[in-house]
Amino acid sequence: MEDSVLLREWFDRVDSGKTGSITATQLKSAFAIGNLNFPLSVVQQMIRMYDFDRNGTMSFEGPASLLRLREAISKIGFVLDSPAFYTACESFDQKKNGRLHLDDFISLCIFLQSARNMFNAFDTGKQGRVTLDLNQFVYCTASCRI
Repeated sequence: MEDSVLLREWFDRVDSGKTGSITATQLKSAFAIGNLNFPLSVVQQMIRMYDFDRNGTMSFEGPASLLRLREAISKIGFVLDSPAFYTACESFDQKKNGRLHLDDFISLCIFLQSARNMFNAFDTGKQGRVTLDLNQFVYCTASCRI
């Protein structure tokens, strides 16, 4: 069976109200069934990343894009070149087996958003480039790891 078909079946089971979208509470419960016990705050962050219409829920398009990792990273606004993309993926591959699991992917996205926020704070001219001294670099790297 194709992954997208399996994902659709899973999504439809999680969408118990048959509304076409799922809430953070529904998603947290679905993760718990698979022994993925994320705090509600992490699940809410995931919902926000894929809440394209900003109504507090995630439609099927959200988890469907998780199947296409680089496309998903791009879709949420992180356009990375190949070296940056593969290095980031390798860094968040906790099992070091060449595959990102859902919790790895969520951690990667949270890191990328934090890194972008930090970058934007230093890119005051909105040029897409920054110059940092050592103190600023240490501050950035320490802040993004939290």
